[in-house]
Amino acid sequence: MALQAADLRRNRRKRERCVSRVRSFFGIQSVRMLRFLTAGESHGQALVATLDGIPAGLELDFNAIDAQLRRRQGGYGRGRRMAIESDHAEVLSGVRHGSTTGAPIALVVRNKDWVNWQQTMFTEPRMPADATGTRKPPVTRPRPGHADLAGAIKYDHDDVRNVLERASARETAARVAIGTVARQLLARFGIQVTSHVMTIGDVSLPPTRVVSAEEARRLPDEAPLRCVDAEIEQRMIAAIDAARDAGDTLGGAFEVIVTGVPPGLGSYAQWDRKLDGRLAQSVMCIHAIKAVGIGIGPEVAVRPGSRVHDEIMPPGEEHPDRLVRPTNNAGGLEGGVSNGEDVRVTGFMKPISTLMKPLRSVDLVTLSEAPAAIERSDVCAVPAAAVVAEAMVAFVIADAFLEKFGGDSVQEIERHYTATADQVRRRFARRAITNH
Repeated sequence: MALQAADLRRNRRKRERCVSRVRSFFGIQSVRMLRFLTAGESHGQALVATLDGIPAGLELDFNAIDAQLRRRQGGYGRGRRMAIESDHAEVLSGVRHGSTTGAPIALVVRNKDWVNWQQTMFTEPRMPADATGTRKPPVTRPRPGHADLAGAIKYDHDDVRNVLERASARETAARVAIGTVARQLLARFGIQVTSHVMTIGDVSLPPTRVVSAEEARRLPDEAPLRCVDAEIEQRMIAAIDAARDAGDTLGGAFEVIVTGVPPGLGSYAQWDRKLDGRLAQSVMCIHAIKAVGIGIGPEVAVRPGSRVHDEIMPPGEEHPDRLVRPTNNAGGLEGGVSNGEDVRVTGFMKPISTLMKPLRSVDLVTLSEAPAAIERSDVCAVPAAAVVAEAMVAFVIADAFLEKFGGDSVQEIERHYTATADQVRRRFARRAITNH
């Protein structure tokens, strides 16, 4: 016990030193234990990612990374690109003999479709003589709802392909690979991440339907839309078919559920350390996501307080060492801090921007009205977005977890985590016994 207490004190000093080394950018301050960057284009050679901050001694399951990449490619309503790619993540550094070393982890996901795009996407000053594929014409008709126009103006591009290749949701394959490493770290401490689809177009689960994490986990990866209600899922499929026939697209909503999250992650002390804000940003930055909810989300605006706030009950027979919450409308977060309940994050996705019956646009060369460009695309990608959201949520939870229990190795983190968990249990168990 004395060793654990000493470890806790050292851990707190480490965190205080970390917080003192705050990075400042135009007056915005942030502290992060984990960070990652991605690079690559949709039809380039590969997507690459670097993940920094994962502690040493974490045994990685490489097959699990590929399994999550396959999940991202699935779901009813996906386009022809998914039939071409069979994503596989290669780990280039930061791992030795199957375990992390504490050094940055580098990953690459190669694009199999590169063979068809070498004459268009070559990086050299001149096209190599052995380049394969065909030369695509410049893209000059931006798609409404995509980054095409804003990006072309921002970076002064004449060929919008310079924008759409990087702004493509293909980039999220790298995020899923990174997030799978983070979720393996969380799993070491009993924290599990899952998701389910709630809405496609105007077809949705009843608003009063609360889906348990166990229900979501039981959904097979090959399920068309990963909806817990089979009848509603069939109606969702019919809606996607109707949109495809009309040359249109559909959005929807999904919920990410995280179980086993300990209390005390995040902070109420500064705006940028609030865990709900960090989670919202991590999901909002996914392509086509236009709104994010925590817990019951927008419903808090229309309910009275008595039907929003989760009551706090004393420890009972089922949970003798912790306080009990009969409901979880807050989604496991109060004041920007995790409270020990399941963390629930909802993402609301707009329809895909590429329509087979394109909307009106303008040719940037002639400035005359013209139909928007058509790129190979999906009709609906909500299930895929849910998988990406799982990865991003896992990354943020892992970051907050290391912020509280951090160490340079998994073994050191385990000591800190165990000591803190024991301290919390003793606090409530002792008082519960005294009260009885």
